[in-house]
Amino acid sequence: MPGHEAGAERAGGLAAPTLRMGWMAAVAVLCGLVFAVDTVLPFDMAIAVLYLVVVVFASSVFERRGLLMVGGICLGMTGLSFLISHIHDYDLSSVMRAVVSLAAIAVTTLLCLRNQAATRALRDQARLLDLSHDAIFVRGPTDIVTYWNRGAERLYGWSRAEAIGRPAGALIRSQLPAGAEAEFRETGLWEGELTHIAKDGRKITTFSRLSQHRDAPGEPSGTLETDHDITERRLTEEKLHEARAELAHVTRLSTMGELTASITHEVSQPLAAVVTNGEAGLRWLRREQPDLAEAVVSLERMIANARRAGDVVARLRALARREEPEHVPLDAAALVEDCLLLLDRELSTHRIRLDIDLPRTALTVSGDRVQLQQVLINLMINAVQAMDGLPPERRILRIALARRAGASDSATPPLLALLVEDGGPGVGPDALASLFTAFYSTKKDGIGIGLSISRSIVEAHGGHITATAAPSGGLRFTVTLPLVKETVS
Repeated sequence: MPGHEAGAERAGGLAAPTLRMGWMAAVAVLCGLVFAVDTVLPFDMAIAVLYLVVVVFASSVFERRGLLMVGGICLGMTGLSFLISHIHDYDLSSVMRAVVSLAAIAVTTLLCLRNQAATRALRDQARLLDLSHDAIFVRGPTDIVTYWNRGAERLYGWSRAEAIGRPAGALIRSQLPAGAEAEFRETGLWEGELTHIAKDGRKITTFSRLSQHRDAPGEPSGTLETDHDITERRLTEEKLHEARAELAHVTRLSTMGELTASITHEVSQPLAAVVTNGEAGLRWLRREQPDLAEAVVSLERMIANARRAGDVVARLRALARREEPEHVPLDAAALVEDCLLLLDRELSTHRIRLDIDLPRTALTVSGDRVQLQQVLINLMINAVQAMDGLPPERRILRIALARRAGASDSATPPLLALLVEDGGPGVGPDALASLFTAFYSTKKDGIGIGLSISRSIVEAHGGHITATAAPSGGLRFTVTLPLVKETVS
């Protein structure tokens, strides 16, 4: 317990000197009583050891200087009492009793001084912990809080007096994630994110570190927990994620606007074929001798074209829909073919020739179909627009898929490399380094978010996207994504 003298000094004003005088008077009275008993009454025993009570009492009242003074007074009064009582008739037993009393007082004083020093050190350490902005608290093996710093008071709203002696689980209502409890019991260490509930009901997200102390037999005796508040950071990250998702959605809608002619063609062509085949089927059925075989063929063509139109509409709806990404196994070659179907009209209008190199064996990646389609469509549209104004023989769009080895570490899976290359004029070194910077564009009417969004999507899938100069003089974009286990095996 901290000395009352220090507490009295902090009280300030006239109260501190008055309180100090009161304690000194109490110690003086105790010393006087022991001195009187030891000097006047003829007890054949070491009465002076009662000064130990005075020293112990003084250690809880005074700091170092005051305790040394009280110990010295007790030693002096013990010697004085011996001289008064035995100056003419002292013997060996009385001398030994006096020596024992003096030694006991001296040892007790030294022990109290050491205890005060240890208490001061602990108090200073506690003050340092109180300076921390993080919440720091200690709980025993039964989850009872034994220490609660000011950071914990600020973060969770519970005062130290309210927290100490209560279960930590009842105060902040948190628990380790599934599987972490066993790890903590085994190693005595754990760190990660936790969600707590403050006194006022607020949800608080923290990065927490737990350290378990064990006694000599190895049993848990206490847990030190440090919680760093990351609630604001998490909220900011969530808002940033929402903003990126909204921006990606707007970019997809912008891309669809650019593909209006292609979309119209993709939908109107199968619908026109449905009408044509329907009319043909009617003519076959209205003949004097209905030709059922030809009518069946016309109906089958109608169904096939209607399904084609339905597939186009479904792809467009998926591209325009705003929803949470869903990572599923995807065949990379099928992903490329779907994008080429959506861009068929655009490629025909710009008289683009395709150089496609797709492997015979399936290369499967895990990802969101719509987001990866958005990346590929953006890269293909950029390539098509880069080749405007070039001679037809140079308007070649090259698309290739290949399997690449991972890092030298055997645990790293192989990668899918998707290459999109155009035969356009290319860009300079400075522009090449800035292509993925948000709002940077080499096109006069570009807003510069397509490639930035594409990079965010690819990196969210655990991959990378790079831009280099192509041998033909244009640009080569390379997207690498990790292959799934089925492909790797």
